[in-house]
Amino acid sequence: MLPLAGVRVLAVEQYGAGPWGTQYMADMGAEVIKIENPKDGGDMSRSVGPFFIDNGESSSGSLFFQSINRNKRSLTLDLGTPEGQAVLHDLVPTADVLACNLRGDVPEKLGLTYETLGKLNPQIVCAFLTAYGREGPRQKWPGYDYLMQAEAGYFSLTGEPEGNPTRMGLSIVDLMTGLGMAYTAISAVLAARATGLGRNVDVNLFDLAMTNLSYPGTWYLNTGHNQGREPRSGHPALTPCAQYKTKDGWVFLMCNKEKFWPALCNAIGRPEWGSDPRYLTFKDRLERRPGIQDMLDEQLSTKTTGEWLKIFAGTVPAAPILDVAQALENPYVTGNGKIQTLQHQSGREFRMLDAPFHAGEATPNRPGPELGQDTDALLGELDYDAQKIAKLKDAKIV
Repeated sequence: MLPLAGVRVLAVEQYGAGPWGTQYMADMGAEVIKIENPKDGGDMSRSVGPFFIDNGESSSGSLFFQSINRNKRSLTLDLGTPEGQAVLHDLVPTADVLACNLRGDVPEKLGLTYETLGKLNPQIVCAFLTAYGREGPRQKWPGYDYLMQAEAGYFSLTGEPEGNPTRMGLSIVDLMTGLGMAYTAISAVLAARATGLGRNVDVNLFDLAMTNLSYPGTWYLNTGHNQGREPRSGHPALTPCAQYKTKDGWVFLMCNKEKFWPALCNAIGRPEWGSDPRYLTFKDRLERRPGIQDMLDEQLSTKTTGEWLKIFAGTVPAAPILDVAQALENPYVTGNGKIQTLQHQSGREFRMLDAPFHAGEATPNRPGPELGQDTDALLGELDYDAQKIAKLKDAKIV
């Protein structure tokens, strides 16, 4: 049994960060129910291209949608109506979590906070993922990953020193904030089961982006050091820790412990560098970084990246620098069960990267649901009869 089996999550979610977080919970065995408005096509990510499993013929064919909605159920429900609110209120006593990533001012308007839902289920955890928080001057601001990267300083840390401001290539703020929401929600569920009381828990894109500044942020706050880009994507303090030239391309070396410098020197046939007093410590090597870069470029250029990786394996921390296609075709990925095959509702198979954790059994591999795929079944679980369900459908409440 997966760790979150028996946990039910009502997910009022759209697009990226929120669905990514609830997918983590679904992959760990939670029952995640996407609540989607039937009047606007549900989660907007259902229409995001350019790639579709079935040429966009179904509501679940978007590969973007599938990448963040695996193992979920879908209930269509218009929460902006009294009838829709009544259905939600019937669902809340059956749930452990209500997860929501709507704009900061919307959850309270829709009655999705603990102050409202806790009256129906004292143990409910209401987990919110917003752009800038549910309070303060930016409560109503829309916000997205790249905006957070820009304002939190990421553009000044990414790329070469002489280059233009550059964002990180992935939507890393979205992904990490989604994971942060999952973490805080499940932590609050543990407390609710121990005490009988739920709560509101909040995470937002901006705060997460700022917190991720980590040690460069701590350096500035305490010394005034304003960290910028380092040549060749190098570490600001460790040397060698950057990309270096080989005979056919590049290799990234990360000698982040003192023992790895002499190990590297031995591996490349220059053991005398490892004992040279000019290069003995991180401080010594940082002061001589440009010269060390030239030394390593010259020595590493005598062999290909692949040849060096065989020599370094298990001894010197090193990695090839690959593009996305090469990364996904890497034998370490393809040969170790890191890619999952799912079958879409159309019968077509498609592939996704598996979850990054292992919990004693395989990650479930159900595709993201069609819009409203589980509406009848979920309402039936609430003892709604066919006549009541038909009435809700006629009124476009579900």
